[in-house]
Amino acid sequence: MKLSIFNDKDRAACVESAPDGTQNEPGPPPDGGLTAWLQVLGFHFIFFNSWGVTNSFGVFQQYYAQTLPQSASEISWIGSVQVFLLFFVGVLAGRATDAGYFRPVLFLGVLFQLVGVFMTSLCTTYWQIFLAQAVCMGLGNGCTFCPALSVTSSYFLRRRALAVGLGAAGAATGGLIYPVVADMLLYKHPIGYAWTLRVMGFIMLGTHIPGLLWMRSRLPPRSTGPIIEWGAFRELPWVFFTASMFFNFWGLYFAFFYLGTFARDRLGMSDSLNLIMILNAVGVPGRIIPTYIGGRITGMLNLLIPLSLAASILTYCWAAVSNVAGLYTFTVLFGIVAAALQSLFPATATMLNPNLEKAGTRLGMILSIVSIANLTGPAIEGALVQRDGGHYLDGQMFAASSIFLGAAAAVAARIAKTGLRWKVKA
Repeated sequence: MKLSIFNDKDRAACVESAPDGTQNEPGPPPDGGLTAWLQVLGFHFIFFNSWGVTNSFGVFQQYYAQTLPQSASEISWIGSVQVFLLFFVGVLAGRATDAGYFRPVLFLGVLFQLVGVFMTSLCTTYWQIFLAQAVCMGLGNGCTFCPALSVTSSYFLRRRALAVGLGAAGAATGGLIYPVVADMLLYKHPIGYAWTLRVMGFIMLGTHIPGLLWMRSRLPPRSTGPIIEWGAFRELPWVFFTASMFFNFWGLYFAFFYLGTFARDRLGMSDSLNLIMILNAVGVPGRIIPTYIGGRITGMLNLLIPLSLAASILTYCWAAVSNVAGLYTFTVLFGIVAAALQSLFPATATMLNPNLEKAGTRLGMILSIVSIANLTGPAIEGALVQRDGGHYLDGQMFAASSIFLGAAAAVAARIAKTGLRWKVKA
């Protein structure tokens, strides 16, 4: 019989659909109950320790700029590679989850994360930090986030948007807690870089316990399809949407990586880490509410277009910010919009796929393509800042223009899908 992980068009997972399994049908998702909500709890903390850490890299970007001889562009490669591996390894980990290896992959990912953070605490040179924080932790992030997303989603049908939204909000809570810890232990009550990283490691270990204890795959093992589905490149809505996400993510992380250093270098703010905390904190409603509105009222793509345009306009406006009040205003607004774009990305990708049995393959393809944008974007923007003598205008213009191209490509995807009928939910 044919078995697919999800049964409705709103599924958002990073796994392959199953052809020809021999296992018995596990029945419909429970859509609630203790076991299902324990998956959400574990999922929340996995996002807390993967996306939350990644979104907090601006803290380390600022600290390393003060303590390492490397340029801002070179330092940004640490965060860029971490995000790249989160996306790219997530595709492979999702396929392993399909094959029935969710628990081994999850344990391996947590092990990589913990080894990475504790080894980073021992590092003293750039390349040591790169191998531990970028490569080792990036591999761990990729092994945990995508399988956890797919497993949690399989427990819900009607409440799936709520469950995934609550779980994905861990990216915002982690992005708030970890910068607070870093600020307290590096600057306000300093205990040293090494022990700051170790405290973060112990937080990571403790918050992973619910997932390690209770998360279980509900679906039987199944074989996976091809990594590349070439027919997708003949469908204009999918092609334009993929281009849109590439350009959006090419510029989106500039603020996450460089907001703190901008505040310190250009405005002389001594408490610039507060901005990174706010940027992540406002992501809690930014991830939950837009996904609900897009699924129930407007359609995901219809909502993604104005949000992408808003992110571009805000990034252009960032170049004109010249005082602390203006920077706080930008941080709040951009944090909400950026979080909404991050949460709408997988849901919209699945919605644009006409064949549900190929949804996992196509989402994996998009993740792989977008991972290249995450790898190169912050480094390019950092190089522009360095070339401009520490001024941020060129980097801001590059990031804003990239996001604008993403918004234009999203409009093209909308037209290719529904024509000029703007009242159609899409």
